[in-house]
Parts: sequence; structure tokens; C-alpha cells
Amino acid sequence: MELDELKSKLTEFTWELGYTLSEFSYKKRNGEMILSLVVDRVEPIDLDAITELSEKISLYLDELDPISEGYTLDVSSLGAEKPLKKEELSLYTDRYVNVHLTNPVNGENIYEGTLKSVTETDIILTIKIKSKDKDLSLALDNISKIRLAVN
Repeated sequence: MELDELKSKLTEFTWELGYTLSEFSYKKRNGEMILSLVVDRVEPIDLDAITELSEKISLYLDELDPISEGYTLDVSSLGAEKPLKKEELSLYTDRYVNVHLTNPVNGENIYEGTLKSVTETDIILTIKIKSKDKDLSLALDNISKIRLAVN
């Protein structure tokens, strides 16, 4: 089976299980062939979820038998501090995020806080200032990077 066809089948299979296939590679690493898949979803992905997904993908690959040589399956997630896409921010309201700005706001280029709301033009971030919560409006076009953060 061609790698493009395998990637397409795995993309569809992971989608049916509630995940997005973010990265796909089949490479030699330390003398061993590795089929590496990086998955994502809105809900946090813990080790139990990765283990369960790996088992399901392994069984699916056994059915397909797409690769004739021996290989190792490596399934992982984007992680607890995964980057976010601006167009998907509304899916992450009430989550703790790290925001990098192009131009400073109140003298700062980086903020961390809880994403309270998202509009077409800006986000409202609840930040802590001297142990008090304060809402801060940030323009979407001023955000250079945004990712989940561990609080």
C-alpha cells in the first residue's frame, strides 16, 4: 500500500474515533522503521487515551497489513501545551492559555490566563494581577502565537 493511501485511511480511522491526525511519518530511526502518528482533539488526551487509541490503531493496521516489513507504531499527542489555531479558539473557552503578542499591550508581550470568550476580532482573557482576576481584551490580529498552558 502506498504511504499516501495509508495516511488517508488512518486519517479517516482516527477521525471516526474522535481524533484528528496532525502528523504522519514513516521513517528509519536508530536502525528501525517507525510509523509515527501524532493525534489531537479538543478534550485533553491523557496516557490512558493514547494507550487505548494505540491498541485500536494497531488492530486496524493488522487488518490492513499495509507494510510488509517490520515496524514500530508510535502514537502520541500534541501535548498539554499544544499550539492553537485562531479559527478554533472558541472550542477552548474556559481553558488556560499562553498568548504571545506582536505588539505589547500594557507593556507586555506575553500573557497567561483563562480564555473567557472569543469574537471575530478579539478574545477576552482573565488574568491574575496581585491575586485579583482581571479581564483583558486582546485583538486577534495582534496575537502571534497562542497555546494551551499548564496552570
